[in-house]
Amino acid sequence: MTNVAQVLQEKAFQTVYTIHPDATVLDAISLMAEKGIGAIVVTETNGQVAGILSERDYTRKIALMHRKSFDTTVSEIMTAKVLTVTRNATVKDCLELMTDKHLRHLPVVENDQLLGLISIGDLVKAAMDDQHKLIEQLQKYISG
Repeated sequence: MTNVAQVLQEKAFQTVYTIHPDATVLDAISLMAEKGIGAIVVTETNGQVAGILSERDYTRKIALMHRKSFDTTVSEIMTAKVLTVTRNATVKDCLELMTDKHLRHLPVVENDQLLGLISIGDLVKAAMDDQHKLIEQLQKYISG
């Protein structure tokens, strides 16, 4: 089965955009819009993950609470209790975690350092690739 290290390696777009907790929400949302991403990892100056900010966080904690993006900091609305995985985690384990916790993005962290970010789409693609390979192997086995 494919693991997270392989998923990261196969990603066409491997850049992980980050923002500091003291940045404004407007800065974060502007960067997300510019890069066409749905979430941004919040990191301290030393590179440690402090949280994650998603479009969902913005909608629920800015728009619905009538806050202003230009004077609210990322740390005020980010999800601080971030679930992370390591490179050794399997696609199956990540998909189960994301399904159970209703997540769309998982930071990949080892030794307190951010290595990458995987999305539900990355994992679904990897799972489908695994299934196609298994089907091919079974067909070859059956046909001798």
